[in-house]
Amino acid sequence: MYLLIPGRHQLLTQFQFQYLQQLIHEGLHLQKDVFDKPVKTDEKVEAVIFAVTSANHSNTRRNPLPFYLRAISIEAFGNLLSVPVYMYGIDDVGSLSNFATYTLKRVKHESDGLFNCTPQNTLVICSTPVLNMYHQLGFTILPAELEDVHTWKHRAAMPWDIVERIAQSDNWKEDPLVQENMHPVALQVWNKYRLGEKVQLLFRDAMISGDGDLTETRDYNVYVRQMDDIAEMKFKDTEPFIQPGRIGDIGCAVGSWIKLACKEARLRESDFYGIEVSRYLYELCQQRKVNGEFVNPFVFFSQKNAVTGLAFEPGSMNTIHTSSLTHEIESYGNRNDLLQFIKNRYNELKPGGVWINRDVVGPYNKEKEVHLWVDDKDGSNEDPFKSCADRNELSHYLQTLSTYARLLRFSRDFRHKEGYEFIFREEIIAGKRFIVTCLRNAAEFLSRKDYTDNWDSEMHETFCYWDFEEWKTHLQEAGFAIHPSSMAFTNEWIANNRWKGKAELFTLQHGQLQPIEYPVTTMFLIGVKN
Repeated sequence: MYLLIPGRHQLLTQFQFQYLQQLIHEGLHLQKDVFDKPVKTDEKVEAVIFAVTSANHSNTRRNPLPFYLRAISIEAFGNLLSVPVYMYGIDDVGSLSNFATYTLKRVKHESDGLFNCTPQNTLVICSTPVLNMYHQLGFTILPAELEDVHTWKHRAAMPWDIVERIAQSDNWKEDPLVQENMHPVALQVWNKYRLGEKVQLLFRDAMISGDGDLTETRDYNVYVRQMDDIAEMKFKDTEPFIQPGRIGDIGCAVGSWIKLACKEARLRESDFYGIEVSRYLYELCQQRKVNGEFVNPFVFFSQKNAVTGLAFEPGSMNTIHTSSLTHEIESYGNRNDLLQFIKNRYNELKPGGVWINRDVVGPYNKEKEVHLWVDDKDGSNEDPFKSCADRNELSHYLQTLSTYARLLRFSRDFRHKEGYEFIFREEIIAGKRFIVTCLRNAAEFLSRKDYTDNWDSEMHETFCYWDFEEWKTHLQEAGFAIHPSSMAFTNEWIANNRWKGKAELFTLQHGQLQPIEYPVTTMFLIGVKN
């Protein structure tokens, strides 16, 4: 008889070891299942199988340990038992109602048919609601830590309870709950690889979801396409300022900037380091490397967040590049996170090293009151606040609205969950309707009005919190000198293709409307470490 233990297995406990020893040495016929029914078998335990779920995930709150470290612990743990122990990695496939079936098939496949687990030859050990999936397939479930399946009361600390205690503890190595319950082989691995510190860093990071993403509302297929489409333009802007040596790209998306940099002859002796917080994008980077898309073999990717800690060793980098990233820190984190991010980049650079930051930027005089005319005849004005079933339906509906109706929708949705108030009023002047608001609000709307594919995600993001002069001041306060090639500018393509004929800006002077230029959209800011 086999014992199958499905789970993420981030940590192993003393209880797990003692429980398995009892099953192995005392026999299964004395046990009761989770429903308090006797286990009807006299067979001995032939093997223990750890099905390690989310094996392809790591460096997130939900899955801090990579599979290989979990495997090291399980192997050492298994060597102390008196029956063979096997482990198989089960990749994450999202929310799947028949995940138990998928797990069993993966075990059979990964073991080359050695283990075809069925209710006749396998007992499942599980103490979480996942057990219901296996029960529905006819498996007998052994309770382990679970005392009452109806109330989900446990008789012993669960592995994840200990992980959470480590994350919250000031001195986890001395914490009684950890010391009493963590198995020595797990403790050894956690100490050796400094996993306690890693877990604490991950759990402190309020910006990132448990599965390692900034937002759960972004369509990454659209996002990746957009990033790849403009990668060459962004690289041409930055290429003259890249210093050879150790080159880091933080928020590297799918590695497009690094891919182009690898082709430059003057950078052929450089090492490239891509940092990406999104698990989905990080996995694409790794796949592109496997595909041989980077001509320089010295390309290394890591999934981590560079806000709460350093992405690179202090004083180690010649060039750090970021693109379309800093506004996300302000949007999904807070102002202190952004200021810390700036300090971190300064600390990571060698003297004379450069941080090249290309991102959106707020307009000058952003609090100035302006009159914004938006077209109310280029689409429907009916029910701009209509609820839609999903992202695709919302995108199609927004595209039917006039620019005016889309502004009304924007004024309600923009950073609503963050408590932002988009204050405006309407005025009729010479028969035309104007939206009277501050230049910042006008620029926020203009910059996002056409992002209908990812509307819900974009409504969390702010572009115009700092103007270019404020950006320079904050970098200088962190110790940077500002390279003279730094600039803020208006993207002419956006102005010509998305704004002209749709929106115009005016100020009211002496009772007369005076047209003003479109606001800047983009900054190219180069900080030099003195």
